[in-house]
Amino acid sequence: MEKKKSLGQHFLHSKHYLAKIADAAELAAGDLVLEVGPGEGALTRELLARGATVVAVEKDRRLIPVLKEKFSKEIGEEKLHIVEGDILRFAIAKFDVSKDGPLGYKVAANIPYYITGALLKKLLTGARQPMQMVLLLQKEVAERIACSKKESILSLSVKAYGDPTYVCTVPRGAFAPPPAVDSAVLVIKNISRAHFATAKQEERFFALVRAGFAKKRKLLARNLEPMLGKNYSHILQNIGISEKARAEDVHLEQWVRLSAIDLAGGD
Repeated sequence: MEKKKSLGQHFLHSKHYLAKIADAAELAAGDLVLEVGPGEGALTRELLARGATVVAVEKDRRLIPVLKEKFSKEIGEEKLHIVEGDILRFAIAKFDVSKDGPLGYKVAANIPYYITGALLKKLLTGARQPMQMVLLLQKEVAERIACSKKESILSLSVKAYGDPTYVCTVPRGAFAPPPAVDSAVLVIKNISRAHFATAKQEERFFALVRAGFAKKRKLLARNLEPMLGKNYSHILQNIGISEKARAEDVHLEQWVRLSAIDLAGGD
């Protein structure tokens, strides 16, 4: 089947790397997995082989009959549920395949590069967060999130909710058709809102991060002065942030401590 460029389709066909993704999900029999973009079902098969119950959301309607034919047995046994739709519009908070009510779930996905930021935001900030995520991303993006000594809005947005780890590099030749760049397997564990005592603090955290990175040529103190007020220097000093620091030099824990300060005069 001809791949759709508009959907960013690059199907992973290497059994070695498919196994790497499934292994990184640390699946146990009966685990519920949300698979984003199953394509022709190569990763789906790996997930099912490990005993998972899979909900696979596929946007390309041409692939739905292919998947239903290939996995008719698993669908009949209710081990696989195929959903035609856009994952960015999928109601994750409502999805469930259990008669016992909402279950914790994990995510496994070979996602189109162009939805990376939007998908991470949807999954990590949603009302029903996954316990763990394994994503096949552009290598440069995975490195920025998990390996770089300099922080970014993206890396902080992920680390605010979970612990990212760079698992392995996946060469472009492992895909059909091959993309223009190499990819990487990224796992995010221990996903929660534990860093935030309140929804207001969570909102304040992202407002501060966005403000801090708004003008990269400016020092962090100057970027945050409108939010922190005239005592900005004292506030930063108490958290251990140098007045000459830039946003990329500030660690997650410092951003969290900064967001815990009641800038509005009370929660």
